[in-house]
Amino acid sequence: MASAARPAVGEAAGERGSTGAADVTGVLVLGCCAGWALITAAGREARPEGVLLALLAVAAGYACGRIGGAVLPVAVPACAAITGAALAYAAPYGLPGVAVDPPPGHTGAHAALFALASGAACCSAWAARSPAARLCLRLPAVAIAGAALAAGSPAGCVAAAVVLLCSLAAAPMRRHRATGLAGLALAGTVVAGVAWAVAQDVLPTGLAVSLEGQLTERRVLLWHDAAALAAGNPVLGTGPDRFGDLSPAAQGITSSGGKPHSAVLQLAAEQGLPGLLLLSAASLWLLHSLWRSPRSTQVVLTAGAALTVVAAVASVGNALSFAPVTAGAGFLAGLATARPLGAAHGPTDAEPGADTESAAGPDAEPRVTAGPLHAAPSSLPGSNPLSRGHVDWEPAGSLDP
Repeated sequence: MASAARPAVGEAAGERGSTGAADVTGVLVLGCCAGWALITAAGREARPEGVLLALLAVAAGYACGRIGGAVLPVAVPACAAITGAALAYAAPYGLPGVAVDPPPGHTGAHAALFALASGAACCSAWAARSPAARLCLRLPAVAIAGAALAAGSPAGCVAAAVVLLCSLAAAPMRRHRATGLAGLALAGTVVAGVAWAVAQDVLPTGLAVSLEGQLTERRVLLWHDAAALAAGNPVLGTGPDRFGDLSPAAQGITSSGGKPHSAVLQLAAEQGLPGLLLLSAASLWLLHSLWRSPRSTQVVLTAGAALTVVAAVASVGNALSFAPVTAGAGFLAGLATARPLGAAHGPTDAEPGADTESAAGPDAEPRVTAGPLHAAPSSLPGSNPLSRGHVDWEPAGSLDP
């Protein structure tokens, strides 16, 4: 019987090893992003400080999320949700440092903060065990959407509501984690692809005119310049933070802040094709980390939905130029991939009696460790197998006659 415990120990060690490998991969990807920014800035009047600070904010937020999600998986995200919503509501135009005449990207940054706050509140609700506690913890998510509307940010209200609806829709998808993550990845890719198509002016005339009306003409002009710079410098780009110096549209639009207001187009213009590939590698690493996360599928998909909303907003706005947004995105990713202290192999918020997901993967079948014939061991002295060090039970069907 003692040997029966060895597979479980091996599975736990394998899962810890997989998590450690994923963390090392993430460090390498972020390190490559920082290194490439320095390479593209070498020998030019470029300013890579903004990229390095954004990467630092993501890494710091991710570390804090992993720690907070491990120690207090319910309280920490709830407090983070309230803090993020208060910051978005109280700061001028949603974020500190924004001019009185807000640039085109400020609306997206505002919406991204409210989406992250709503995602944190929903993650806190799914981490709670009792239905009553989950209901109470979802109320702040509803209040966040209302606060966004009261703050004069319809985009923030829509973003928070979308995250809340996606979180509720994740309830029946417990055994379909990969499908849910694939759908979220597809949604983010479609938004980025549409932005690229608008910049390249390859869409049909009617659709292009309709989108230009929604995006505003000056934003489309910035995108056209970014696409032209990317085509002229496909490998090294123009250098970090040099778009404003080389774009005629940015020089004519004083409120642009020297940014194309699209993370995808900004990387393509300033860091070339390798910059886009590194961004894709970071996205794939995040998807893999969420898929391998020990947290429940509901928590994972909720965080994935919030991060997808942020990615979509960043594809058509300037959200990632603000440290609260990048740090908040890293924090939420850390929460969704943290292992709560003392948790079993399965999700920490599984209902009593529910099947748990094994360490072999989110869709693996549960491993049976007890049989009904052994549910009531003898009460005679010395007859309890637990007193002799037996920790695993053979299934009832495997007993010899």
